[in-house]
Amino acid sequence: MFEYLRKIISPENDLTGLATSNHKTERDKKIEIAACALFIEMAQVDGEFTDDERKFILSEMKKAFDLDEECAKNLMDLAEKKVKESVSVYEFTTIINTTFSNDDKLDLIQRLWKLIYRDNKLSAYEDQLIKRIAGNLNVEHKDIINAKLLVKEQMGLK
Repeated sequence: MFEYLRKIISPENDLTGLATSNHKTERDKKIEIAACALFIEMAQVDGEFTDDERKFILSEMKKAFDLDEECAKNLMDLAEKKVKESVSVYEFTTIINTTFSNDDKLDLIQRLWKLIYRDNKLSAYEDQLIKRIAGNLNVEHKDIINAKLLVKEQMGLK
C-alpha cells in the first residue's frame, strides 16, 4: 500500500503498474483521485474543512469505489495533495467528464450538495464552485437546481 502511494505521489505521477490486489487500473485510480479531489475542493472552499465533512467524504469514497477504511484514507491524503498542487478544478472535472455517464455526473452533483449542506448552510463560494464543477461536467442548470432541491428535501432543510 505504501509503495502504491509513494509511486502516485512521486513527481512523475506515472501510475503505471500500480494495480493493487483488487486489480484497479491506472484510469480507475485517476477517477478516484479526481472525484475525491472535487469533494475536498468543495469542503475547503468556505474556508473551513470540518471533521464532519472529512468523515462524510471518507464514507462517500468507501461507498462509491468499494474501498476499505485504510484505502479511503490514503485516497483522501493523496487527493488533498493533488488539490494543493492544482491550479483549478478543471483538471479533475476533465477526468470525470470523459469517464462518467450523465447519470453518474448527476449523482456526483447530488453528493456534492449533500456535502455542502452538512452544516445546513450554503456559502456564496460553495454555490459558485458547484456551478463551475457542474458546468465543466456539462450538467444543465436545471439539473443542478433539481439536485439541490432534492438534497434539501432529503435533509429536511427549507
